[in-house]
Amino acid sequence: MNAANRDNDEAARAAGSRLVHDFGLLIKAATRLEQRIDTALRKECGLSHTMFEVLIRLCRRPDEQVSQRRLADDLTLTSSGVTRLIDRMEGAGLVRRVPAPGDRRSVLVESTDHGRTVFLRAAAVHAQVVERYFVAPLDPDDYGRLTGSLGAIDKALRDT
Repeated sequence: MNAANRDNDEAARAAGSRLVHDFGLLIKAATRLEQRIDTALRKECGLSHTMFEVLIRLCRRPDEQVSQRRLADDLTLTSSGVTRLIDRMEGAGLVRRVPAPGDRRSVLVESTDHGRTVFLRAAAVHAQVVERYFVAPLDPDDYGRLTGSLGAIDKALRDT
């Protein structure tokens, strides 16, 4: 067998490995679920999934104000990406920017009353999609193991 054939065989084995397959399943499932959520939120509430994620962070505690930098970090967006996102959300009346106390250069973002109303409707839509496609297909014990495992993976990634 020549070197090219060996490389082809090795490449085929690597591409068909269990790790590649299993990780691919995770990515496909997460991507498809995110697409279902995004489609439902856009149709029912006029929000993207990313906008919903911003509102989650702003509605966790009454009168929550979050810096755009923290939002960018939480959502893994660039500074310019989060700025454009907040511009669109502010234009839709979902959020407002407020000066940061004690730092004239910084701006905080908070939800508006309208943003909280839209968030409540979006949270119900989100819950329906997650229940249907993430929770219902699994046995309750399997669901508990899955979420526990995802938490362990997240912890390992944050700790390194």
